[in-house]
Amino acid sequence: MQIVQLSDIHIGSLFNQNVFDTLVEEIENLKPDAIIITGDLTDDGLLFQFERAQFEINKLACPNKIVLAGNHDYRHTGYLVFKKFFPSKQIYELEDEVVIMTLGTARPDRDEGEVGYRQNKWMIETLAKCENKTKIIAMHHHLIGIPDTGTDKIIILDAGDTLMACLQSKVDLVLCGHKHRPWVWNLGSLEIAYAGTASSTRFRGFFENAYNILDVRNGKSQIDIKIVGGKRMPLLNLVNKYKPFLETES
Repeated sequence: MQIVQLSDIHIGSLFNQNVFDTLVEEIENLKPDAIIITGDLTDDGLLFQFERAQFEINKLACPNKIVLAGNHDYRHTGYLVFKKFFPSKQIYELEDEVVIMTLGTARPDRDEGEVGYRQNKWMIETLAKCENKTKIIAMHHHLIGIPDTGTDKIIILDAGDTLMACLQSKVDLVLCGHKHRPWVWNLGSLEIAYAGTASSTRFRGFFENAYNILDVRNGKSQIDIKIVGGKRMPLLNLVNKYKPFLETES
């Protein structure tokens, strides 16, 4: 099974149409089983930006499109209209092999994220019934800090509780966006993967538009990063080859 994760499209002044059109062509060739868009479809949460985002996202051919809101989408009362443009469920089961659960972390006019007690409790209770399946959680905000992205004041406020809920639920993979920095952390059996920005010019530490491709087979997930218009490689390679900014300057 193949899943594509896009994030941080940012329809607005920083949106790159040519990059997004190239991305659409690449995904059409991949023919994924599902596309997960982990938030920040718009830059300002404005009505005309949602209309444009819906138009662009409709270009993506896929039977399962899972769309989450980001903090930028909830600005300027965007939280009142987001679900009208992108109605979605919170749990998806794909071919009796994979269960994908979405957690809403965006809050109106706040940059920091929060999962909350009720969603964590629901996650634990729901995933307890999903034995022998690959369990994937998708959210917008980053669950653990990432190199080269500055302050972590806008992390998930209850990240510790959410991490514990993921471990207790035996989640295999968490997908995040928000920081525009591709990365992956391994916490024992739990993997946390971050996507870069798919089509904006706001980069942090990684200066190309990119998205993630997941191949899920026999309970295992292989995560690749795909540069839009460029090469594809294991996301873990990016981590293994990482050199801190200060080290490269010395």
